[in-house]
Order: sequence, then C-alpha cells, then structure tokens
Amino acid sequence: MQAEINKVELRNLQIEDYKQLKTSMLHAYDEFDEPYWEEKEIEKLLSLFPEGQLVILVDDKVVGSALSILVNYKKASSNHTYQKITGNFSFSTHDPDGEVLYGIDVFIDPAYRGLRLGRRLYDARKELCETLNLKSIIFAGRIPKYSQYSEEMSPKEYIDKVRMSELYDPVLSFQLSNDFHVLKIMKNYLEGDISSQEYAVLLEWNNIYYEKSPKLINVKKSVIRLGLVQWQMRPLANLEALFEQSEFFIDVVSGYSSDFVLFPELFIAPLMADFNHLSEADAIREISHFCEPIRKKFQEFAISYNINIITGSMPYIEDGNLYNVGFLCKRDGTYEMYTKIHITPNEVQYWGMKGGSEIRTFDTDCGKIGIMICYDVEFPELSRLMADEGMEILFVPFLTDTQNAYTRVKFCAQARAIENECYVAIAGCVGNLPKVNNMDIQYAQAAVFTPSDFAFPSNGIKAEATPNTEMTLIADVDLDLLKKLHEQGSVRILKDRRDDLYKIKKLK
Repeated sequence: MQAEINKVELRNLQIEDYKQLKTSMLHAYDEFDEPYWEEKEIEKLLSLFPEGQLVILVDDKVVGSALSILVNYKKASSNHTYQKITGNFSFSTHDPDGEVLYGIDVFIDPAYRGLRLGRRLYDARKELCETLNLKSIIFAGRIPKYSQYSEEMSPKEYIDKVRMSELYDPVLSFQLSNDFHVLKIMKNYLEGDISSQEYAVLLEWNNIYYEKSPKLINVKKSVIRLGLVQWQMRPLANLEALFEQSEFFIDVVSGYSSDFVLFPELFIAPLMADFNHLSEADAIREISHFCEPIRKKFQEFAISYNINIITGSMPYIEDGNLYNVGFLCKRDGTYEMYTKIHITPNEVQYWGMKGGSEIRTFDTDCGKIGIMICYDVEFPELSRLMADEGMEILFVPFLTDTQNAYTRVKFCAQARAIENECYVAIAGCVGNLPKVNNMDIQYAQAAVFTPSDFAFPSNGIKAEATPNTEMTLIADVDLDLLKKLHEQGSVRILKDRRDDLYKIKKLK
C-alpha cells in the first residue's frame, strides 16, 4: 500500500485507461495464465454498455475496476459458465433490455487492498442498478480458499461455514458482507480456477426500488404527508356544526398538500349532549344514526379536497349490535370500513359495545396502510399480521381520558413502529365535555412515530403536537427509508423472526 494517498476517484472507464487497467489486472490475477482483457474486448464493452464499466483511481492511477453487462433474469439465474455468460468473451449475451446487471469482473490491485476500494465499486454498481431500474445484480463469485478444505467438506458445507463466519474466504466473505445472498453453487464455472476447484457461488443483490413496469403518471410517491387532527371537544348544535368544524381541518391540511388526514376516535361524541337524559348505552345508540350521513359527507370532502380521510370512529349498529367503526374515504371517491376489535371494560360496561372480527389492511394511492382504533394498538398481534401483509403506515385514532391511558397508547404505538418497521400516526381528542355522560374529560398528544435506526430520529418520534391543545400536526414520512430498513437495517426485525419456532396467523 502507498505510504500517502492524495486523491481517490471513482468514474466510468475510458479506453484511454486501458494500459493502466491491464497493469492492475496483471497484478490482481497473477495466478491465471491469461489474466487480463484485451483492448479490443474493452472497446467492445464500452460500445455496448459504457455506463456499466467502472474504474477506481488513486492519485490518477487505475487500481481497480468493475465490469458489467445486462442480461435477462432467467439467463443470469440459471446454471452457466463464465465463457457462456460472456458469449465466449464477445459479450454477444449483452441485452439492452435485460433486467439484471451481471458482474463479469471486479478487482483491486493487491498493493491497494485494505482501503475498502472494492466496497466503493460495489456501492457504485448498486446505485447504477437503482438508477437504471434493474431487478438485481447477479454474478458468480469465486471461493479461492475452498481448495484447502475440498477433501474435508462439500462446497455447500464450505459456504455455510463462511456464512456463519466459522471460515473466512477473501471473496465470498466480502460478497456476503455487501448484502449479497447465495442463489446456487455452480460447477465448472471458470476453467483453470484451481483454488476454487472450478466451483463458483451464484450471488444476487436485490434492488428494493425495482418496478417491473414503471408508470409515467400516477406514480406511487415515496414521501407521504400526514395531517393529524387534535380535536377539541366542544358543544355542537347539530350535525352541520360537526361538518363545518371537520371541513375547517380538512381544508387546512389539504392546503399543505397532505395525502392523509386522521381524525380521532369518537370525535362526534358532543352530539350525545341532546341525549344526555338517556342512559349512556341509549345515548350512544342514538348518535349511531349519524354514521351513514357522516360517511357520505366525508366521501364528498375526500373528493373535493383531494385527500384520503380516516374518519376516526363513531358508533355503528348492525344486527342489533353496537360497534365502534370508522371509514377510510379515499380521494378517488371509494370508501372502506374498519372496526375496533378489542373493546375496553368501560365500553362494555357503559355502552354494551362489541368488538369486530376482521383484521385487514387497505390499499391506497400512497401504499398499504393499517388502521386500528385506540385499545387495539395495545395488542401487538394485530399490527404484526398487518405488517405481514405489507403495511407501511399504521393509523391509530384514539380517545383517552387521563394521561395514564394516553401513556399506554403512546408507548404501545411506538413499540408497533419499531417491531413492525413501519410508521405509526396517532390522533386523539382533547378538552372537556361536561354535558355528556362517560365522556367528560380527555387527554391527548398527536404524534408520528418511526422505527429506530440511523435513517430515523434517534428517539423514534418524527413529530408531536402540543399536549391537550387543539391543533393540527403535519409531518412527512419516507416509504423508501422503510424499504432500505427492511433489507439493510442495523437489525431486521421482520426478517429475523424465528418462524421455525412460532407463527402468528389469522383464524378466519
């Protein structure tokens, strides 16, 4: 290694680099009889796929390179030899419409190893794969230390030991540390590779942003804007007064180009004031008659304000049973209903409420979401089932009377964000409602919670409202960060579950 380095540069290969390229290859592949590409072969590569040929320079000297072609996935993932995949070194196998970046060579001059220059080349390949919207990077990696163990173990056993860090292989260990996974073992891949016993490991890195058929319009957004309503309980003269106050908040958050607006659980409770002479159970059943007109009005708001509305929740009667439900009113005019599944002892005692029986997620123009009402967030199984279906954002409308109750919701919501690698948005009601039995005090603090890793806030909180004050909270969440977390996070909670020991499943 050089005693002093002044400059490191990574760029596309140019034919003028050939002389230095050849020298570096000779140093890197001194164990092979023909260790370098001829100039005409490099010229051909540059004419076919110039953006796929990379070099790294130290003080203006070429010391490493990564060469690639494009091929279709079936050809890249099936058994092949190095000679076959390169078209007998003619690169006739290069397919401009191929969805795989196939790595045909990567090397670093031994005098410059230990500087992590190879990692720079791999990172550049990954960036190119994402930029070109390719499905994956595939290549066959040598296992140069296998010859030392070939009499003791099979290639599969060797690879397993390298994967478990029981053995070190200078090529395979490096590939695995760069997020490549093993597809298969291939025999007779590279003629003359004695140290690998002519075995190769077919490796793949998946592009998590790949879209098979990219859209030109109505493209799914990465950054989603959430608007949360921290609703002040106040007397409402009638249903029109509720609509007027609701439209105010919808107008505000849509004015900031929000994609969703979330209302709290049972925010329509002030309408019970007219029925306060009745028992709690009868009063809440009376306002269940407002459920249908509220749903219809919020559908209109969703269309006219171009926003997806999560209507918090409201009482709903079906077959004589009282449920706590809400609606996802989409900006395309459609709607879907969700139901509170877990009912608190208070809701059973005073209202005779029953829990729903459907666990589901919802497809929206901003990705797949889940919705759980208040107490439901304290049961981790629900959100895990939703996460298994691809949920990216979990919305939790809630209603809590004391700070103790709110604390349960808050910390359970934060746990759901971490364990399911998703965003969780919560919104509740604040203030007092003296003329409505069983609904007199409220405490809330709307918030957006995130997973806990380097791409997210260190405390796992994207945004929080002022406690117990009527206001809106607007925050952006980036879904691409979740994709990266799932594949490359410090911990990978969804991937690392021991499904061989335990499973969670729906019963119906």
